[in-house]
Amino acid sequence: MCALGLTAGPGWMSVTPVNSGSFVESLRIAAPYIHAHRGATFVVLVGGEAVRSERLAPILHDVALLHGLGVRVVLVHGTRPQIEKRLEAKKIPARFVGDTRVTDRATLACVHEAVGAARARIEAALSMGTSNTPMANARIRVLGGNFITARPIGVRDGVDFLWSGEVRRVDTAGIERGLDAGAIVLISPLGASPTGESFNLASHDVAADVAIALGAKKLVGLIEGRGITDARRRLVTQLTPNEADALVAGPPRQGADVRKHVMAAARAVRGGVPRAHLVDRRRDGALLEELFTREGIGTLVTKEAYEDVRPARMEDLGPLATLLHPLEEQGILVRRSRERLEMELDRFVVIDRDGLVIGCAALEPFPESGMGELYCVAIHERYREAGRGEALLERLEERARGLGLSRMFVLTTRSAHFFQERGFVPASVRQLPPARRASYDRSRRSRVLTKTLT
Repeated sequence: MCALGLTAGPGWMSVTPVNSGSFVESLRIAAPYIHAHRGATFVVLVGGEAVRSERLAPILHDVALLHGLGVRVVLVHGTRPQIEKRLEAKKIPARFVGDTRVTDRATLACVHEAVGAARARIEAALSMGTSNTPMANARIRVLGGNFITARPIGVRDGVDFLWSGEVRRVDTAGIERGLDAGAIVLISPLGASPTGESFNLASHDVAADVAIALGAKKLVGLIEGRGITDARRRLVTQLTPNEADALVAGPPRQGADVRKHVMAAARAVRGGVPRAHLVDRRRDGALLEELFTREGIGTLVTKEAYEDVRPARMEDLGPLATLLHPLEEQGILVRRSRERLEMELDRFVVIDRDGLVIGCAALEPFPESGMGELYCVAIHERYREAGRGEALLERLEERARGLGLSRMFVLTTRSAHFFQERGFVPASVRQLPPARRASYDRSRRSRVLTKTLT
């Protein structure tokens, strides 16, 4: 039998009563991530737009909460809009080649002013301690310093970028000492050279280089806009570095800031950072939702699949029973004992989402008839989106072809339309393999659908 579900903040000063049930449940959901993240190093990139916005305080409150939960936080900030404001005030023309600023001496003075103002605003927000904010009793130390050694970009394609630079070296020992002392380390997009000159750096590159040098567990970029989207404007939840490259090289659906974040994330992952996260900085609590829930709300860049369809393993036996139990209780699926599940385990494929089994399906072959039965198709109620049913179906169709089967069939009481939309056609009990026809339970009145495999 088959069952398949197919369904498509308040601010810090709020005095709205808290639902204790939802609070406790949320805390329990976050608990595994709190344990996993404690003692890990995260590099968090906050762009210049966020630094100058009214939303800076809530963002930094969430950064402070990360710190309070035992995460070693390195905070990198941007300054592009702050620089632009000073250039405009002084009537100094801004010059770019591609997305890179050409920094002459007058512009460099504006860069120094912008960095100083941005740092002061961030440090002030992290120093709050009033009782009606999440900063109460936090007493956070913010540590800065000359952690970045820079070098000039130099002359490229005939253009001298003057005091625009790139990261030459990261003082990892100095940063580690600050983190060990319990401080949030704040790094600006400004670096000094051994000759005593200072250079304007791209904050995205600084964040990626720092994350790689520290061997950080995560790079988190707070981006401008809803997130990384595909051609149909749907959120892209996961990318590999190669997919990130293709996205940046493709049609310009994303803004320049987002493209830079994507490139920095891909470079960080290639450099050894296990995961990079890109989240909308304008969404209240986005940082916490991304890092302390299994679903997240942004785009994850990683070499390894965060969500994968794979063959079931012995350790999946308990999660499979848990996933199928509610559907068995409702009479949607035929009850299976744990012993029967274990005997049929090699027929199952599961959807593994970061260690949680959220979906499953099984294929029983009837080779004498050239047919295979698709059964036990189930998806956790919180994850009935994003084509997961199709992914299970495609994997088992592939398995059926590998076994030399020419047709699949399914018995269902609830999901006939889903299968018909995917190439299955109504059939009769007489078309089932003889062994399956003999065991057909007529009291359930399950509909029979078949599909020819090509």
